[in-house]
Amino acid sequence: MTRKRLIIEMGMGVDQHGQEPTVAASRAVRNAIAHNALPGVWEVAGLSDPNQMIVEVQVAVPYPEQVRQEEVLAVLPFGQKSLTIKSGGMVVQGRAIPELNDKNDEMLIAVAAVTVFVETE
Repeated sequence: MTRKRLIIEMGMGVDQHGQEPTVAASRAVRNAIAHNALPGVWEVAGLSDPNQMIVEVQVAVPYPEQVRQEEVLAVLPFGQKSLTIKSGGMVVQGRAIPELNDKNDEMLIAVAAVTVFVETE
């Protein structure tokens, strides 16, 4: 069996309040997959179950060691999922609002790439 890339989607996510890298990363993945449909999984690749897709996610986010990986992968409805987290994205000065549980003025920005592979003979 050979793995072949079917699609690559990119996204961006921001946590304006709360300083949670998991929130920014999850939003980036959700943004990457928000406006696509994958009929080629069935019509071209011939898969019979969407969980046969191999879905590799890469996220670059500030404070990557704080990301809760299971929550980020939970954004994806189907597939054999994996996640690679790298240090990156951006930290931008915002405005701390105590009522929103801000710890400081940071806004966290994450970027994501979601790649779908299929196995072919």
